[in-house]
Amino acid sequence: MARLEYASDGRLLFTKQMKKEYTILMPMMLPVHFSMMQKILAAEGYKIELLTSTDSQIINEGLKSVHNDTCYPALLVIGQLLDAIKSGKYDKDKLALVITQTGGGCRASNYIHLLRKALKKNGLDNIPVISFNTLGMEKNPGFKLSLKIVIRLISAVIYGDLLMLLANQLRPYEVNKGQTDKLVESWCERLLKTKLSIFDIKNTIPQICKDFDKIEISSTQKVKVGIVGEIYVKFAPLGNNNLERFLQSEDCEVVVPGLIDFIIYCADSHIVDTQFFGMKPIGGFVSKLLKSFFIHMQNIVIDCVRGFRKFRAPASFEQIKAMAGEYLSAGNKMGEGWLLTGEMVELINSGVENIICTQPFGCLPNHIVGKGMIRKIRENHSSANIVAIDYDAGATKINQENRIKLMLSVAKQKLSQKEQLSFPAEERQPADSAV
Repeated sequence: MARLEYASDGRLLFTKQMKKEYTILMPMMLPVHFSMMQKILAAEGYKIELLTSTDSQIINEGLKSVHNDTCYPALLVIGQLLDAIKSGKYDKDKLALVITQTGGGCRASNYIHLLRKALKKNGLDNIPVISFNTLGMEKNPGFKLSLKIVIRLISAVIYGDLLMLLANQLRPYEVNKGQTDKLVESWCERLLKTKLSIFDIKNTIPQICKDFDKIEISSTQKVKVGIVGEIYVKFAPLGNNNLERFLQSEDCEVVVPGLIDFIIYCADSHIVDTQFFGMKPIGGFVSKLLKSFFIHMQNIVIDCVRGFRKFRAPASFEQIKAMAGEYLSAGNKMGEGWLLTGEMVELINSGVENIICTQPFGCLPNHIVGKGMIRKIRENHSSANIVAIDYDAGATKINQENRIKLMLSVAKQKLSQKEQLSFPAEERQPADSAV
């Protein structure tokens, strides 16, 4: 059995011996992306298990061990991990946890410390916590991201964004129900059998687009709803009470910006640090290289998607940044920062006028760059139909969904009016009640 070893700061390390013996639990955020990442890490010898549970006891478990004024995503992630530990499914003496750490000004940087505090409170401080980051923080001898792993993870993000983009545009209209999801699963399996080399992306992406382009769809018009906000509650079904599934049940087309924009935004923020806040130029130089690389990868995807009439391609990162620049400075980079504002404007400009801004209750960055920008956006875009939804342990799902339904009723009314105007007066028919 692996011996417990500690760093000079008292932190319990994840050792090389633990890699052989321990199961690592990982919270889930993006279903397609994270399932691919889990399999990539598993192929490198890590016994990774992705937690997908969304049961209500997770919130209760989080409330027992995390202060209720703490950021809601922290409460959920910690609650999910503790719930899994206490489930009896795992050997507590051969268990480790992994959690992302951004290193920025958002409270997300403190999740890892809150998790360790919660483990200690529950007498589980023999369980090591691994920081998953790209900044070199909290190194562990048994968990190292080699260049090979990083490249495969980057590829997973790019492919995951593409699969999510195409699936969201096809799923509401598919003639043969379930065909889109089956194709997503099929491509995930096919991709994981390859080396996931970044050099194959340019050839593989057109193949994916061609396969999805073959899916037969109806010509029915549906309400398009964009989802923006704090990264966890925007993407994670646990964080937003299965928002995407709810919108699909309301016969809507869901539009979710990809993860790649947030990654480029993080690199761009380091460049802004050198320009505005006097940080070391070397960090800015490395970030410029990373930013250029990711933008190149993003442009490959965008250019390919634009070649298919069936699909709507997203705007590039630089275009989103320019849109956000009309509202606030690039120096606003806490949390999702100016990117959140830019995503809302980009959605409206692309024809997605109905937007749900998801935010953890009390999230200060989100309150400024999300909720705080809505009024100004409405002034410039009178057709914008935006609702801000707070997610918190005390917020009820029924109240959240009722507010969303109110927004959708306005959206459906507008869609009905557009459909009537698109036909000559003598050919107009009553709007389909399902639209």
